[in-house]
Amino acid sequence: MQENKIVNLKIAARRVNGILLRPGEIFSYWKLIGRPSRGKGYLPGMILRNGSFQGGIGGGLCQLSNLIFWMTLHTPLTVLERHRHGYDVFPDSNRTQPFGSGATCFYPYGDLMIRNDTQDIYQLLIRVGADDLEGEWRISEKPQDRFEIVERNHEFRSEYWGGYTRHNQLYQQRFNLYGELLDERLAVENSAITMYAPFLSGDVPSTNVKQSNDTEGGYSC
Repeated sequence: MQENKIVNLKIAARRVNGILLRPGEIFSYWKLIGRPSRGKGYLPGMILRNGSFQGGIGGGLCQLSNLIFWMTLHTPLTVLERHRHGYDVFPDSNRTQPFGSGATCFYPYGDLMIRNDTQDIYQLLIRVGADDLEGEWRISEKPQDRFEIVERNHEFRSEYWGGYTRHNQLYQQRFNLYGELLDERLAVENSAITMYAPFLSGDVPSTNVKQSNDTEGGYSC
């Protein structure tokens, strides 16, 4: 599945690499990539569905949409459509980004759509490296702002039906080139059912308790 995912990512990356997003234009993930099929060379890869995982043609392409969405949060581009899984399937392991910072895509209904509301031209570059999927947004003029992502109100909730849910909010902070905070806005609000026990044995909370963690310092790109 992992090897197939790399093949799938290379095919999809060729469809989006180098595209220009001019002022007023809209980027559509599925419009550019199209329906993943065997005829296009896509192989079975891992996909998440209904709180579990299975094989499916084109599986693994969410890694590409995750990357594009995360990069876009660090720009003034406007996200028009974004989806995430309703289930949190795996517990954190060496996490470098906050929970809910990705964007799942499912053809043809769940798209990632981004509009350029600026006066500059943006170019998307994607590379499937030896070990990593790499990307960048380039801009036609020197940026005047820098962006960071801050996670707030992160919590696990023990629900009445016996399971747990996970929640957080991601805020986009805008700084000038001197490091002064200019403003911030709520960019993403996430909720998902966890498919694992989020607490250590013996530390299970009562049904009304919350475990919160506000991340200080933010996540920058």
